[in-house]
Formats: sequence, C-alpha cells, structure tokens
Amino acid sequence: MSYDLVIKNGTIVTHDRIFRGDIGIKNGKIMEVSEEILIEGSSDNTIDAEGLHIIPGLIDTHVHFNEPGRTEWEGILSGSKSLAASGVTTFFDMPLNSNPPTVNKSGFDAKQEQAEEKSVIDYRLWGGLVPENVSALEELVQCGVIGFKAFMSPSGIDDFHHSDDVTLFKGMNEIARLNSILAVHAESTVITEQLANQKQQEGKITARDFCESRPIISEMEAVRRILSYAEATGCKLHIVHASSSSVVRLVTEAKRRGVDVTVETCPHYLSLTVDDITELGPIAKCCPPLRVQEEVEELWISLANGEIDVIGSDHSPAPPSMKTMTDGNIFKAWGGISGAQSTLSILLEEGYWKRNIPLQKIVEITSTNPAKRFGLYPSKGTISAGADADFSIVNLHENFQLKKEDLFYRHPHSPYIGKSFRGKNVMTLVKGTIVFKDGEIIPKEKVKTN
Repeated sequence: MSYDLVIKNGTIVTHDRIFRGDIGIKNGKIMEVSEEILIEGSSDNTIDAEGLHIIPGLIDTHVHFNEPGRTEWEGILSGSKSLAASGVTTFFDMPLNSNPPTVNKSGFDAKQEQAEEKSVIDYRLWGGLVPENVSALEELVQCGVIGFKAFMSPSGIDDFHHSDDVTLFKGMNEIARLNSILAVHAESTVITEQLANQKQQEGKITARDFCESRPIISEMEAVRRILSYAEATGCKLHIVHASSSSVVRLVTEAKRRGVDVTVETCPHYLSLTVDDITELGPIAKCCPPLRVQEEVEELWISLANGEIDVIGSDHSPAPPSMKTMTDGNIFKAWGGISGAQSTLSILLEEGYWKRNIPLQKIVEITSTNPAKRFGLYPSKGTISAGADADFSIVNLHENFQLKKEDLFYRHPHSPYIGKSFRGKNVMTLVKGTIVFKDGEIIPKEKVKTN
C-alpha cells in the first residue's frame, strides 16, 4: 500500500507498551503499525523519528478559550496554537468564559463557528448546566457537546451562574437520561465564602490567606454531596481539578460502590505549591488553590496507583490587568493559571524524570483515558490501525528553559516561565498533518516532512 506519510524508526509508546516501529498514514488515519514499513520510490513523505518517542496526541479535556465574547483574554487561534506546541491534538473547550456561554443551541453555534474557523487542532465543546437551562440540555446533546459542566460555587463570571442543589439533581437526572456526563467544579460555597469574608474583614489578604480560605475540606464536602447525587440519579460524573489526594480517595471509594465517576487533576497541583503563589502572586492563583508540598507528593502517589483518571490543564487565562493585586489584596485578582502549553513538559520533568512515572502511565492519563471516558476511543487515544493519526513526537533528552517568547498565548505569562524541563515535544501531527515543528506552528501550505 502507498501511504501519504510514513513515520520511521521511532519508539512508539501506548498506554500498555513501548516498542520500536514504523507508522503508515493515509487520509488522516493510521493504516499500519509495524516493525518496518518498506517504502517504494521517493522518501519525500517520511519522517525519521530515530532517537525520538512517538505518543498518542494529548487530549486536554479542560481549557477556557473564551471565544466568542472574551477573546481579549484568550482566543481559539492562540489557545490552540499553544496546545499544538505542547503535543495536544484535541481539546475540550469549557462553556465559560465565552459570551454567550454554551448553555443553549445559539451559544453552541456561536462557539462552533469560531472553533471551526480558527482552531489548528481537533476539538470538542462542553455544554453548561446552569439554573436557567435544564430544559435546554437535550438540544445541546443534539448539537454534539462532549458533556456538561457545572459549578457548585460561584464561577466568577456573571453570565454563568453556579448550580444550587436542586438544579444539580434535576440536571443530573436529565443528563443520565441523555446518557451524557457531568463535570463539576466542586467547592463548598458556604465554606469558601465565609472564610474569604472573615479573612478580608481581618485584613488578612495575602496569598497564603487566600489558600487558607479555600481549604481541602471545602472540596471534600462538595465532592461527597455530588457523589451522593450521582449515586441517586445514575448520572456519569467527572470531578475536575482535584487538588488533594483526600479528594481522590473519595472518588476511589465511590468507584468501589459502583458509582460511575472519574477524577481529574491538573499539572499545577503536581508541580506548584503555596510557596509558589506566595512568591509569584496572582500569576499562580487558581481555584481550588495550590496546596503544600506534602499534598503534591500525595497526588503523585495517587497518580502512580492509578487512582487519577485524567490530567486537564484547566487553562484559564486573563489579561495582565486582571492578574494584579488591588491594594495588595490577592482575593481581588483573577483566579486562573495559564498552563495549556506546559502539561507534557511538567509530566515528563516532575513525573518521568523525578518520580519514575512510566511513559505508559503518562499516555494513559493524558490520552487513552480521556478518549475512553468521553467516547472518542479507539479513534483517539491510541496508536493502532484505524485510529486518527494524532501524535506528539518527543525528544526525551532535550533540556530547555521555558521563556516568555516561547509561549503562544495571547498574553504570554505563566508561573512556569524560567523553569527548566527535560523532555520536549518537537513535532505535533493532527490527522496526519504536521501542525507544529521545531518551535513553529506550520501553516498547511508549508507542511513538509524531512
């Protein structure tokens, strides 16, 4: 068979094995994976991956690209470029902070139009669950949403309200009927609001005060509650951005009871601590907040034990003006970390190199598990015949320091600037097309191989 492209001599990594081989690609699909593919005639359409590792393209299940409506925070073009640079080939865009939010068909259509035109990689769109739209969930499923997102505490966005308990329960009944899935931001409104008010009234407005105002018990309370609703309704559930192994353990216990639930954490909870937000300020502010080093280590243990299902970046960008403190009060700064371009780098440096996390495990939590959980497997999340030809090609031994000018974000700020990493994505392919190579986004008309 003749192929559009052959990747040769690479070390191929899937969720369950590592082997040396060649990959034959035609019409955007993997047609053959074998020890050697013989090429007839010209080798113009080949990539020599000698000394490099080929992994399934990452699936980032949790980004906020904010378009339409708040494109000045981040747009789909700049956001998808940043993902392509880090080996991500598919993203799931959250229903906020775009305006209109994706809570009905018109909101979906508005975002779909922009994503179709501007994204340089593949994508799916989340729908929202808010108190006003339980009756609109079915039309969103018909539009093709990957699932639904709800906040159990205020989102920080006026046009995306958090869901009270009645909304959650009714919405979960409907989502179960539609055979979809609900992702939740799980923090207790009562705990976080009361503690935040108390801190500020006492003049305690530092980074550490902010972190203390959103304690782990706040997550645990909300997770226990939403797990009980999932158990009662039969709704598939996905807990996003768990910041502590204590939260992960609640999910593990629920799985044992038969609850259909998965849990996600983020690169920042695996690499940054309270000390970082104290040093860096609002650039490292997020919700839930960063935890102490002991919690970081416990999360890595949970990951190694297979208790964490998915890694999502929770890329939540904002202009620099929103990441500054008013009167030294960090509570007033926007809470969101720009990290979409650094997920793989962090997992390789902090996981593979520092903690001996196998490459297969990294593939599992960044690609295979997300594909399986959200119904994209086996078209995505694997390197096998019939799957989409989505790849990250990595030089495990290339060292680099992240610089501001390396970032493709609309606003190139990040808590990872200046940090050193081992292991670098050198090429990204989406459905057999090179979209990123050697530090540059590759326009379709300029695509070349060797």
